[in-house]
Amino acid sequence: MLYEGLVIFAVLLIFFWLPQALVAGMWGMQSAKLLWLHVFLLLGFYFVWFWLKAGQTLPMKTWRLRLVDNKGSQLRPLQAVLRYLAAWPSVLLFGIGILWALLDKDAQFLHDRIAGTRIVKAD
Repeated sequence: MLYEGLVIFAVLLIFFWLPQALVAGMWGMQSAKLLWLHVFLLLGFYFVWFWLKAGQTLPMKTWRLRLVDNKGSQLRPLQAVLRYLAAWPSVLLFGIGILWALLDKDAQFLHDRIAGTRIVKAD
């Protein structure tokens, strides 16, 4: 997760901060709601794109992990979006969805249970 955080930081720096700095320089600051919406949509695009394209983000590839559905197949678009949406409260509510894996019989995160996905070792 730490490595994923570093990649997310770079994505936000390039695709959030830089455009926002240019927009603010030309037209002034955007509202806080628009800024959060930009972050939410940007991260959604990042995760959903990589999960659908290859089943893994760059950090997942480095650790040889892949995201699949419960049958071991590639994710459907709705599953990827549902996993992304479910991950927000899973992480923001004091990481309860992450800690869920400690109690889960298959060691799955709560957002994986909700979306019908699982993380497996990549070949």
